[in-house]
Amino acid sequence: MPQPSRLRFDPLSAADASFILELVNEPGWLQHIGDRNIHDLAAAAAYIANGPANSHSQYGFGLDRVNRLDTAEPVGLCGLLQRPYLDAPDIGYAFLQRHHGQGFATEAVRAVLGDARQRLALPLLYAITSPDNDASIRVLEKCGFHFERFMLTPGATVQSRLFVLRF
Repeated sequence: MPQPSRLRFDPLSAADASFILELVNEPGWLQHIGDRNIHDLAAAAAYIANGPANSHSQYGFGLDRVNRLDTAEPVGLCGLLQRPYLDAPDIGYAFLQRHHGQGFATEAVRAVLGDARQRLALPLLYAITSPDNDASIRVLEKCGFHFERFMLTPGATVQSRLFVLRF
């Protein structure tokens, strides 16, 4: 994957359980992504094994830990997901609140887009946001995504925004 200038992508491992536990319980994650019922280190490790690690082995892509190059501190997650109800992967990302507003999400999304275009040769990508996630919508639009439609994802009670990017 092309590496952005300030960030490094690394696969998640069980050693990242405390980072995941913090991230998935932040107010922004809970509001815009939802409660994944991850309230201890064992559940966080299971999330990594059953989600991102499984996705990498099954599809050749998944969510990765995003670290600052200068401090090696984990700042968030970013990568591709293959959802059973979409005909192409979608990009997912979430960053710790203390790292918001620094351009990390945009930089990470652009790196994943480069990988999707070059290594994976994907013709299109989707992105899904909650209807009121203005910060995420701005990142997607900066990176070339266009709003396609509202959709009700499986298990949801509120419609999400579906964005598309065609290469």
